[in-house]
Amino acid sequence: MEHGDVNVVYSVEHQLPLVMYIGQYFFFTGLSAGSFVISVIATLLGRKEFKPVGKITALLAPALLIIAPLNLILDLEQPLRFWHLFLYYNWASPITYGSFLLTAYPVMGIIYAVMVYTNRQKAAKILGVMGIPLAVSVHGYTGFILALAKARALWNTAAMPTIFLVSAMVSGIGLVVIVAAVRWKWFDKEADEEQKATDKKVILQLSQIMAYVIMLDLFLILSDILVLLTAHADAFEAGMLLLTGNFAFLFVGVEIILGSFIPMLLVLGPKSRKSLTAAVIASILVNIGVYAMRFVMVIGGQTTPLS
Repeated sequence: MEHGDVNVVYSVEHQLPLVMYIGQYFFFTGLSAGSFVISVIATLLGRKEFKPVGKITALLAPALLIIAPLNLILDLEQPLRFWHLFLYYNWASPITYGSFLLTAYPVMGIIYAVMVYTNRQKAAKILGVMGIPLAVSVHGYTGFILALAKARALWNTAAMPTIFLVSAMVSGIGLVVIVAAVRWKWFDKEADEEQKATDKKVILQLSQIMAYVIMLDLFLILSDILVLLTAHADAFEAGMLLLTGNFAFLFVGVEIILGSFIPMLLVLGPKSRKSLTAAVIASILVNIGVYAMRFVMVIGGQTTPLS
């Protein structure tokens, strides 16, 4: 705005429409989806050594998905009206589909867990196969919500749902390794030495699978960053925000180095790959990194100017 020779520049701070409650919701749904997929794989394999892991993850998946929607409710200005989502719906909105998915998936997960714990293997396998699309949909649609925001350069990419799903598998496997290791150390005292050795081997195998999924996650992130840096000006700014801007510490330092490269070195290193302690530390770091990723995506995506 000009007044004679004076230029007046107004800088207006805008409230962020999405706060970290949404990021935490993304984080917990990812943990749930990753845990459920691991449980179903263990159930379908039907091998005795994977049975403890299958039982642990069968409980984790619905428990985490019961926690996750609480973040959505807390984010509402009038939390007691959350049930309006089921009465006043918009079939053009992903949130409508998400509301019903968030109801169907935990119900399916609880029934599946009952089948696993009562050793009804045939029913558990059928429900597990039916539940995987629900688990993938519950977390995948969160990526679609962001990807459909055309004015947000950091979000508006077809890779967003896949990035969310792969990072969910990383964090889910990491959580399973932590819980299984705690069970192995303090709550599995009746197992003989052979069983303890078998359980430890399974946990270490899971941690190594986690490392390979991290590699896939890094490939997707690298691809996304390269596209941002070679696209239009707003996309370039979003990419630089992650690499050198206000979110560089969280993205490069926490998500990439602390939450990806260090865990890979710990679980794949020639000396540390047989260490349960290294596997647990790597899994904790992985979950810190994925949580940082959710924060960067949700808050960082709203920091860059609208296209």
